[in-house]
Amino acid sequence: MATFRQVFAVPEFRVLFASQALLVGGDTVKMLAFSVLIYAQTNSPGLSAAAYMIGFVPQVAGGMFLLSIADRVRPRGLMIAGELLRVAVCVLLAVAGLPVWAALLLVFVTGVPTPVFSAARNAMLPEVLEGDAFVLGRATITVMVAGAQIAGFSGGGLALAAVGPEWALLITAALSLLGAVVLRLGLPDSPPRAAAGETPGMRDTVRTTLRVNRELLADRRVRGLLLAGWLPLLVFVGAEAVFVPYLTGLGSSSGAGLVLAATAAGMGLGNFVVGRFVSPEGRERLVFPLMLLVGVPLLGFAARPGVAVSAALAAAGCVFLSYNLGLQRPFVDAVPADRLGQAYGLQNAGVMTAQAVGAMLVGALAEVVPPHQAIAWAGVAAIGCAVALRATALRRRGPVAGSPPIPAR
Repeated sequence: MATFRQVFAVPEFRVLFASQALLVGGDTVKMLAFSVLIYAQTNSPGLSAAAYMIGFVPQVAGGMFLLSIADRVRPRGLMIAGELLRVAVCVLLAVAGLPVWAALLLVFVTGVPTPVFSAARNAMLPEVLEGDAFVLGRATITVMVAGAQIAGFSGGGLALAAVGPEWALLITAALSLLGAVVLRLGLPDSPPRAAAGETPGMRDTVRTTLRVNRELLADRRVRGLLLAGWLPLLVFVGAEAVFVPYLTGLGSSSGAGLVLAATAAGMGLGNFVVGRFVSPEGRERLVFPLMLLVGVPLLGFAARPGVAVSAALAAAGCVFLSYNLGLQRPFVDAVPADRLGQAYGLQNAGVMTAQAVGAMLVGALAEVVPPHQAIAWAGVAAIGCAVALRATALRRRGPVAGSPPIPAR
């Protein structure tokens, strides 16, 4: 089994880790500050909520039409371009005095290429870490992401109180600029993964992205691994979206922050324990049991618990989301090396889409039944997803389903 010492001994991993921490912390501050900025200008809770999530929606388009860029352009340059784009957006939002519609449009449009930048970053990890070190590296970054989100929310709140949303946006710009410098100085300028190294034209990019996406989804093994990563998360995040109205209905709107922070802490704890202390074979054997358990804590909301118990239940559900670690190595083995960037981009675009769809579905259910019942029904749906995936998508996954492993391509 790999150790943290071995993982952090790789210089490229340290660069990816540090730049990702800057990215996540800065993005968390940006989302919070932009939402507050829009609310201050409009006094509209609806527009403020839209501002908080609007950058996620266009990522579906980027995932459908642009992902082939991730394998056809040098990855370091792509990651730096993403950081510099974030710098420009934050500076414009902070100092340009844009009208509300223009600010929302700017964030929406610049969210389209985000999956390409993320794909370049994610696909580099299995290139710098091999075997079990890669899975532990993924777990380590997930733990860091949870911590960076907590720090971003708390630090962003302090910054908003101290200097206001405009200066908070400039803080994000500074963090992104620092991230670009870290990437430029710390990563080698490796060549594109795909054979075509020239900068692709837009028509060719779209055509190639659509073709490769179809081929990836047509591969039963790849499709099964993608669905296993998407569907339980769809239901759990849908339940998470109802935590705020549920706790507000209990008369504890401030408790929503505690419960959401508990979910991030649970995510970090689960990935730390499973990534560090479970063997590679054990992680794959645990995929179905952990996936099945994701929905179980949500059933406890049927009893209409208070803030403390809600936080414990939410954290427990996120602990079990660590089943994803058992999918990482098989996913890399199932995807050809020259398509790994696009495959990770497709995975990430699906995650973003799943979160949005889950929030809409469970939110719509909460319009019909009380919020605590909607959360509990989401738990039932999560358990159903696990059982269905076990019978279909995971059936041919070797150790998880008890059948012989499929040779890596």
